[in-house]
Amino acid sequence: MKKTRPAVVVNSDAVGRLPIKLVAPITDWKAYFAPNIWHVRIAPNPTNGLTKVSAVDTLQLRGMDRQRFIRKLGEVSPETIEEIVLAITAIIEYP
Repeated sequence: MKKTRPAVVVNSDAVGRLPIKLVAPITDWKAYFAPNIWHVRIAPNPTNGLTKVSAVDTLQLRGMDRQRFIRKLGEVSPETIEEIVLAITAIIEYP
């Protein structure tokens, strides 16, 4: 708690006027995450700004006020966004 943590913003800017963003937190990758449909593995690269292999935890989506954001680390690839969307779709059991 009270740490600075990376996250992926998953909502569209076109949705709503409140300064709230829906985010999925990023944590260190653990081998035992591999079978979990809600963990999306993301490798570090210059575009995303990560320094180690990580996991986007789509089971812990939350709304966060934009004032809590400190800085932008980078951007995830369209392929990673697609994996995140598929993970969210799976956990809410959307057909």
